[in-house]
Amino acid sequence: MSVDSFDELEGRVVALLEALSQLKGENDLLREENRRLKEEKKGVRTRIDSILSKLEGV
Repeated sequence: MSVDSFDELEGRVVALLEALSQLKGENDLLREENRRLKEEKKGVRTRIDSILSKLEGV
């Protein structure tokens, strides 16, 4: 392999590592958003249950 081949290979490895880092960051953001949405869903469900129980009493 020539020096050019090693340089090209190194460039590809660096690009892959950068892409991996970006994907890990995006994954962290999506996990946090998912957690937040689950909490929001839980709150909405609680409110709906409360409204339904009030309607049952009518």
